[in-house]
Amino acid sequence: MPDLDEFAGLLEQSKNYALDYIGGVDTRDVFPGDAAIRGLACLVEDLPDAGVDGLEILRLLHEYGSPATVATTGRRYFGFVTGGALPVSVAARWLADVWDQNAGLYVMSPIAATLEDVCEKWLVELLGLPGGTAMGLVSGSSMGTLCGLAAGRNRLLRAHGWDARRDGLFGAPPIRVVVGEEAHSTVFKALSLLGLGSARVEVVPSDGQGRMDATRVPELDDATLLILQAGNVNTGAFDPFERLCPLAREQGAWVHIDGAFGLWAAASRRFADLTASMALADSWSADAHKTLNVPYDSGIVFCRERPALTEALQLQGAYIAYSDQRDGMLYTPEMSRRARSVELWAALKALGRAGVAELVDDLHDKACYFADRLRENGFDIPGEACFNQVNVYVGDEAETRRVSQGIQSLGTCWCGTSARNGKPFIRISISSFRTTYDDIDRSVQAFARAASGHE
Repeated sequence: MPDLDEFAGLLEQSKNYALDYIGGVDTRDVFPGDAAIRGLACLVEDLPDAGVDGLEILRLLHEYGSPATVATTGRRYFGFVTGGALPVSVAARWLADVWDQNAGLYVMSPIAATLEDVCEKWLVELLGLPGGTAMGLVSGSSMGTLCGLAAGRNRLLRAHGWDARRDGLFGAPPIRVVVGEEAHSTVFKALSLLGLGSARVEVVPSDGQGRMDATRVPELDDATLLILQAGNVNTGAFDPFERLCPLAREQGAWVHIDGAFGLWAAASRRFADLTASMALADSWSADAHKTLNVPYDSGIVFCRERPALTEALQLQGAYIAYSDQRDGMLYTPEMSRRARSVELWAALKALGRAGVAELVDDLHDKACYFADRLRENGFDIPGEACFNQVNVYVGDEAETRRVSQGIQSLGTCWCGTSARNGKPFIRISISSFRTTYDDIDRSVQAFARAASGHE
């Protein structure tokens, strides 16, 4: 096992390789080339009989691994809603990795528990959620949605005299699930995992931007889970919270808002119309990796009723030392998990309230600029950019594939494709704080070259 000097040497070499990677990430192709992909074969081997020196392992990772990464931390990756990584949050994570804390219980890590408490207070205030709202730090917004819906399912059943934690779902009173037709696929995955399935889900049609059509929402009641979204994954549109959230509360329905990247809009006054009445929901899910630009593994679940969340996720064991402080495992499905609060706290501390609002506004401004520049170059961009998403229509499926692959092969930027109502398009997500207007201009040139066939 390495001694302290060897450990220090490994960390120093890792730092050097990391700085080398950061220094070149904006000058390389966004997606790795064929040679880099072929180089990964050097890492595919049988498990060695004897261990290999740590410095050699780092060399292999940097020599063959770094070139084969997708430059998602660079300035021109627009393929998915993938935020960058604020330098302070990366540095804080490095320190947290050395600490290697288990954030499950206060007695396992007072620092992790304290920072979770601070982040909960900060985020509830920043996003305008009800006082006392509970927060759990999970792997991503998919898990945040699962936790929020679990709390809602159990709370609705309890109101009808059924204890789902004790008695399961066999013989339970029926629960209705109302969701928009353009809800994210992770919502349906969560419903499946929670035993609510998909065949009985009541799907509400969407308007031209993917918002739930409020006029076609069925009558709600106190056995209904109403699932709304802040930020359609294709268009960026927000469901009409101002109309639906008050109605749901009057009828006793549980409202969950899937706000993976859009929940952060509540931090900016500019988007007050989109987020109005969002705080009347019962649970919310978000991902700090997306709009907030915290490194991956930064999902969040919020729940208005703290007991609803903890009762859905709590476990018992004679050896589990719960305390009168914050015990993180009460708010997440995992017992053992890394101290996710460290880099989240660092990002919020570095940005402050004004900095988060500025980040949110900047992403929107650049999405609008990207859309305008593409229009100037003859591309079909329907409507205004909503939040940070841009849809580019270039023709039928074959033409969309051709142009998209042409853009990707140029290496200047990377965008994926999607479809709505049977019409394919190229999807642009402006999610990284590092993207500049010059990067957008270069990317527009790549679009034009690919569309014209000059790759």
